[in-house]
Amino acid sequence: MSNLPAAPQGRILAIDDDPGLLQNFALCLEDAGYRVNTATRLQEGMKLAASQPFHVCLLDRDIAGDSGLDALPRLRELAPGLRVIMVTAHSHVEDAVRAIAEGAADYLVKPCSPAQLRIAVARQLDTLDLLSRLETLERQQPRQASTLQSNSPAMSEVLAVARQVARTDANVLLLGESGTGKGVLANAIHGWSPRASRPLATVNCPSLSAELLESELFGHAKGSFTGATQSTQGRASHADGGTLFLDEVGDFPLALQPKLLRFVQDKEYERIGEPDTRRADVRIISATNRDLEAMVRDNSFRLDLLYRLNVISLVLPPLRDRREDLAALANGFVRRYANSYHLPARHLSEQALLRMQAYAWPGNVRELQNVIERAVILCTGEQIGPEHLALGGEPAPAGAGSGVGVGAPVSLETLERAHIEAVMAHAETLEAAARTLGIDGSTLYRKRKAYGL
Repeated sequence: MSNLPAAPQGRILAIDDDPGLLQNFALCLEDAGYRVNTATRLQEGMKLAASQPFHVCLLDRDIAGDSGLDALPRLRELAPGLRVIMVTAHSHVEDAVRAIAEGAADYLVKPCSPAQLRIAVARQLDTLDLLSRLETLERQQPRQASTLQSNSPAMSEVLAVARQVARTDANVLLLGESGTGKGVLANAIHGWSPRASRPLATVNCPSLSAELLESELFGHAKGSFTGATQSTQGRASHADGGTLFLDEVGDFPLALQPKLLRFVQDKEYERIGEPDTRRADVRIISATNRDLEAMVRDNSFRLDLLYRLNVISLVLPPLRDRREDLAALANGFVRRYANSYHLPARHLSEQALLRMQAYAWPGNVRELQNVIERAVILCTGEQIGPEHLALGGEPAPAGAGSGVGVGAPVSLETLERAHIEAVMAHAETLEAAARTLGIDGSTLYRKRKAYGL
């Protein structure tokens, strides 16, 4: 069981010039499990909103001669994701309409009961949670439970370590070829962690220019650069309390790496166009298919940043090294796409599986997924055959590219496994494969089971 404290239900900022009222607000909401900061001056409250991540703000209409209503647009610029509840002694409809028009999410009239206050705050937090879930669904690839169950010793070891690491806040670096499922594993680590109830936000490092990547990560103020027509909060702020996934971090621009290093170390950053330092409590998971140590030697990646990201590293094996999982993965994708497209395909034929076992899968699980999706669409019956598979190039026997061949420095057992797998790949049936190998069907069955074929 994790020793980490549970993530706070919500961070609340209350701005009012009545210290007694602020004390009552704090007591009421802290009893409900929220973390509350208070300010008796508008500028003090604005400074807090600009430097710390809050979910909900209780804002008075008149604060010691300053207008909370007039400050609302600026407050929304400083903290774009903040849900603002206007709290005032005035019950004029015009004020409520104006407050909503300026970006307030709700309007409470003082005096309000503790129950009314808690309900209003809970409603805004529920809305934030819903918006976060929708954004995550739109931005993230679906979690693929089938890829997180493995008969491969190498992959099983990776998953076991990942579950153990997930209970901590340690930074994790996922390594492996493109398409091996690093994004899926990052989702799983977040889901297994104490932060699972908070967002997981992804930054796709290679897809953006340096300026846009900085904005995507840290946000920007309105007018800070050409095209910045409104303020944005950035993925770091969105992930507060949760996990930030830096996908293909090896492509992170060298000029921005000092800012990333500072954020990874201290969880502090500035939005583009603003001097205010902000904080975000996030767990960092990063992934790359590049050799970061070689990049350090080439001076294209900072050594100190690598040390910070690489507290725990997990290397995902390529699909060609976890062939024990191929049939389960493929049939799982068949069921997914058949259900999604309402098509008749239900499973792969033995010949199709043999053809797939003989293929090298340079694109790994992502390539397998694409091949199966196409096969499901083209198949008109329940069984997918080898004719439905679009595999690039000629089939490559298992062991090709890994030095397994006559005279190679490998054991007889390894050589026998590779030979049996290669013969099976080219035989029309298992009986034909047994005849070629000079053994009977029951012997081939035992050897298949022993070698996980």
